[in-house]
Amino acid sequence: MLLAFHDALTKLAQQTEVLATSQVLPLAQCRQRFAASDIHAPIQVPPAANSAMDGYALRQEDWQEGAPLPVSQRIPAGHAPSELTHGTCARIFTGAEIPPGANCVVMQENTEIVDDGLVQFTKAPIPGDNIRPAGQDIEAGQIVLRRGEQISPRHIGMLASLGITEVAVYEPLKVGVLTTGDELIMGNQPLGAGQIYNSNGPMLCALIEELGHQVVMVRHSEDKADATIATLKEMDQDCHVILSSGGVSVGEEDHVKNAIETIGNLSFWKVNIKPGKPLLFGQLPNAKFIGLPGNPSSTLVTFHLFARYVLTKAAGGNATLPLTFKVKAGFTRSKTISRDEFIRCAIQNGIATPHPQQSSGALFAACATDGYLHVPANHHIDQDSEFDFFPFSGF
Repeated sequence: MLLAFHDALTKLAQQTEVLATSQVLPLAQCRQRFAASDIHAPIQVPPAANSAMDGYALRQEDWQEGAPLPVSQRIPAGHAPSELTHGTCARIFTGAEIPPGANCVVMQENTEIVDDGLVQFTKAPIPGDNIRPAGQDIEAGQIVLRRGEQISPRHIGMLASLGITEVAVYEPLKVGVLTTGDELIMGNQPLGAGQIYNSNGPMLCALIEELGHQVVMVRHSEDKADATIATLKEMDQDCHVILSSGGVSVGEEDHVKNAIETIGNLSFWKVNIKPGKPLLFGQLPNAKFIGLPGNPSSTLVTFHLFARYVLTKAAGGNATLPLTFKVKAGFTRSKTISRDEFIRCAIQNGIATPHPQQSSGALFAACATDGYLHVPANHHIDQDSEFDFFPFSGF
C-alpha cells in the first residue's frame, strides 16, 4: 500500500532521532551548524538608549517656538555623554548614547545654526523622537537562538552583538552515498553500449554538503544481492545516515529493499507521489537508511522532500518542509492523478509554467525551472487555480 505524502513525513519525524554529537565552537565557525541548546541574551541590545539620527538631543520641555538653544556638549558614537544641562541641547550622532535628561532628538535637517552657534529648531520636537530605547532589539534573558535552529550569518551577527564568542552546536552529520546500477559509469570513461554516466552520486554529494553535512563515504554497488549487502555493511560502520539511489523498485535487479530487510529493519516502502514513488526508509544496525529512486529527477525530488528532512532531524535540526507560496497554474489539465505530484515549473509574474519534459529521468528540467508546483492527489488543474509552490532556493 502506498503511503500518503504527509504520512511519510510523519513517520520520518517519529522514527528519526538526533544522531550527531555536540561540541563548542568559536562563533565564526558556527555557520550552517545546528544549535545544541537554547541561547539566552546575557545583555540587552542596545545596552542604552541611543540616537537614530545625526542631530540634536534635548528636553522637549526646554523647547519654545522661535527660541534657539545653546549647545552644551558634543556626543559622537562610542563616547559617554554627560547629563544634559537644562535649557541646552547636545550635538549628537547616529548610534551615540542619549545624555541623561534628554528625551528626544531632532534630526539636523530640521535645525538651523544661528548667531553665536545657537540652534534653531524648525520643527517641534516630540518626546521619544529618533531615540532607540535600551533593549529595543533584544531584552536581557530573552531566548535568541533555540536548540535545533540552523545558524546563519544573520544569527552570527546577532550573537556577536551580545558579546557571545562561543556556541554549543552539533557536529556535522556523517553521511554515506551509495549508487547502484550496472549501467552506471564515471564521467572520465567513454560510454559503452547500454551505459550512462553516474549523475546521482555527484548530485547527492553536492546536495548533502550544501546542507552542511559531511560525506564520509561514497560507494557504487553491482546489481547483485551479495554485493549490495556487503557494501551496506561496510558503510554502516562509519555513517550516521546512508542514502542510496536506485535498486528500490520491483525488478529482478533491484536488491536494496531485500538487503535492508536482511541486515536491518524496513520502516516503509513506496510513497504516493510522482515522481519518486519507490522511496524506502529503514534502519541498519547503526545508520538510518534512505533508499531513493534511481531516475535522476525522482532522486532529486525525494532528496528535497524526504532525505533532507531525515538529515536535518538526525543532525539536530528542526525538520520542516520549506516555506511555500501560492501561485496560479498557467495551464489546464482535466485528467487527475491519484498521487501527489511535484511538477517542475518556471515562475513569471506569479504564474507557474511547467517544463515540457516532466519525465522522471529528465534532470535538465530542474535546471531550467524555479521549483515544484505541488498538485495534491486527484486534483484537476484549471487555468489560474492556485497551488503551493516549493522554490528550489528553499531547499
